[in-house]
Amino acid sequence: MLILPIKRKWFDMILSGEKKEEYRDIKPYYDTRLLDAFGMIWVGDELIRAPMPELQKNRVQLVAFRNGYGKDVPTIWTECSLSAGYGREEWGAEPGKKYYILTIENIGGMKL
Repeated sequence: MLILPIKRKWFDMILSGEKKEEYRDIKPYYDTRLLDAFGMIWVGDELIRAPMPELQKNRVQLVAFRNGYGKDVPTIWTECSLSAGYGREEWGAEPGKKYYILTIENIGGMKL
């Protein structure tokens, strides 16, 4: 399971169902985390599935978005799929910049 911190504005928009995607920079830090969680990695200019069967995962994975870093912060449990591309500015993406895109397929319970 992947656990990601998120700002309150985006947290609230995801919780309300208004925001359907979360963006993460394409950089080594997220390469490693997303390979572990989704079995996919950015190579060259595309997102590919891990070539080794033991690293391959299901298309949809459990992702927890946490509003803050403390022990008792609000958390949304979601099921997300992973892709890469250009995000929407109204959801926090910079124009013309490629991102890892976590598409929110399902929102579970919220821990407060």
